[in-house]
Amino acid sequence: MGIAAALSISDLRLLAQKRLPASIFGYIDGGSEDQATVLANRRAFSKWAFLTHPLVNVSQRDLSVEIFGERFELPFGISPMGVSSLCEFEGDLALANAAKSVGSPFILSAASTVPLERVMTLYPNAWYQAYIPANFDVITPLLARLERAKVKVLVITVDVQLASTRENELRNGFSLPLRPNLKLLIGGILRPRWVMNVFLRTLLLKGIPHFENFTAERGAPIVNVVKGDHRSGRAAMTWDEVAKIRKAWTGKLVLKGLLRPEDALQAEKIGVDGIIVSNHGGRQLDGAVASLDVLPEIIESAPNLTVMLDGGIRRGTDVLKTLALGAKCVFIGRPALYGLGAGGERGVLRALNIIKSEVDVDLALLGCPHSKSLDSSYITPVN
Repeated sequence: MGIAAALSISDLRLLAQKRLPASIFGYIDGGSEDQATVLANRRAFSKWAFLTHPLVNVSQRDLSVEIFGERFELPFGISPMGVSSLCEFEGDLALANAAKSVGSPFILSAASTVPLERVMTLYPNAWYQAYIPANFDVITPLLARLERAKVKVLVITVDVQLASTRENELRNGFSLPLRPNLKLLIGGILRPRWVMNVFLRTLLLKGIPHFENFTAERGAPIVNVVKGDHRSGRAAMTWDEVAKIRKAWTGKLVLKGLLRPEDALQAEKIGVDGIIVSNHGGRQLDGAVASLDVLPEIIESAPNLTVMLDGGIRRGTDVLKTLALGAKCVFIGRPALYGLGAGGERGVLRALNIIKSEVDVDLALLGCPHSKSLDSSYITPVN
């Protein structure tokens, strides 16, 4: 089965599994510990059912959404995902260009290997996601770099105080920084196309990739992390640092990784523009509540925030249920990386277009011509 024949995100997942070394596929596919939160994110959507509205004119449908004054063609975008270039040569650019092609939001990860300036030149509406330590000697120069690059939206991830335990990655010999070992070698031998198109191409044209965007300076190679790097100080981050960043940053500010209504209210009080309700796709604290389960209460607690969500999105129906519960926009992570791993930028486009097509058809079947008109009248809890 080729990319064009993929009918679902599940199909793209199988293609990515066949193309990528087991260690890299395990990195993009898995979660932490028992992966209970990964499963909870998926189960959360089954708790809601649609209430269809027939005899509504849905011959013309509008999927667009406006976020922070920018119009996007689709109500879903691509979440920040680190070291995507392990899936495809300069994967960050492939993700950004695919998002630009369909008019969806895109968030560049701090753990990326293409300089953010190149990404912003390619897609000026891209957002930047930061892993920030409680150190303004690091924060201040980074903010200045983002301003020079004309970044409009800064997303701060707040739920990665420390690296989680991901047993599936350890069993596959995967870690960051990347440590060459026998399992990685064997995995590469079994995937010669990946070795030629990604590994050797990267080494020949770019050398060993570096973490380019954690701070204002170029970071270490992905196979090495120097003492005192970006991982230092995140456990000390508090609301005090966020409040100071809010005062210093003139663009839009979004916090990613909130699950408590009181935290959303606190974000609203200090002037944050938006939040992404998220448990990091089940990749951090295992056993954390599903993002969708807390969405309604969070929206009720902070009505003036732009509230978005990621976690568990695989179908257009998942997007519609999330919007009906009040989210402004949703973000996908693994589906985009499945596409990237399956076929580079073409695969990402296929993933986005699969979900776009599902959203469009399902919106018509639901009896709602405009995605922005979705509300709780279109869904009901399942007992």
